[in-house]
Amino acid sequence: MPWSDFLRRRLPLVLLLLAAACGDLPQPYRGNPGGEAARLALPPAYRIAVVKPTDAMLSDEAAKDLAEAMAIALRDAEVPATVTAPLPLDLRLTIVAQRPDANRNTVVPRYTLYDADGASLASNTGAPVPLKAWASEAPSVFKSLGDRDAPGIAKLLSGIEAARKESHPQSLTGKAAPRLRLVPVKGAPGDGNAALTARMEEFLTKRGLVPQNNAEGADYGVEGRVTMADAPNNQQRVEVLWIVTRRDGQEIGQVLQMNEVPKGSLNRFWADVAYVVADEASAGIRDVLRNAGSPPGPQQAPEPPPRGA
Repeated sequence: MPWSDFLRRRLPLVLLLLAAACGDLPQPYRGNPGGEAARLALPPAYRIAVVKPTDAMLSDEAAKDLAEAMAIALRDAEVPATVTAPLPLDLRLTIVAQRPDANRNTVVPRYTLYDADGASLASNTGAPVPLKAWASEAPSVFKSLGDRDAPGIAKLLSGIEAARKESHPQSLTGKAAPRLRLVPVKGAPGDGNAALTARMEEFLTKRGLVPQNNAEGADYGVEGRVTMADAPNNQQRVEVLWIVTRRDGQEIGQVLQMNEVPKGSLNRFWADVAYVVADEASAGIRDVLRNAGSPPGPQQAPEPPPRGA
């Protein structure tokens, strides 16, 4: 069956370039309770030690309050977390807060996860907090911050664990799972930017990669750009371009998806279209990274030879 015929019969809105097989569209929610149910059924095989921040523009007592509030919020998000001294195999979560040059009246928190050896695993940047509220050092401010940002940290942890399970010596560089800065998609009408970004984050994780929303520690960057143009017969041509770059600024590949849809049909909700687009494009991004090999820069030092060698 020609792909165009399949689109007309099944779902005229689907936007695909890489898939060529015929079959029913994915139904992501049918029979799938989601990652939260899996986390409740099987507790994660790690514990997080929230380190008292020392670079957050807070007094010592307030820094303790912030760490405790974040640990409580993480536990509420089903992540085992503590503020006690880290055990030998605990992961560590650090919190740094800075006043950005663009708006000195706000404070922006940054969260970084480290393994037990001190290697950075992933990082997320929180939304700005008014400077006046931050300076008050009120426990209610830290509770609100924890409630807001802990789910994102939990999601980051789930991605790291999923990537570890997917990684093996023959995949990508054979070392730690590559970390990607996923830049929010631009140019899509309706909820397309948010939907495509969220779905891409999910599928990159399933492909054994670690997406994050900032540049700290990232090996690669991924940008998604959507272009809409009028086409004959009351159609719109939709192009979704994913650009993959290295940390040295070198572009290493692109994934381009193109199709035509009824004019205006994507002006509100992308729904399953975003699901299918991200599913297919994430596979292309994974292949781009495989072909690129190891990112430039310092590599892990070789292990010392056995004693007596």
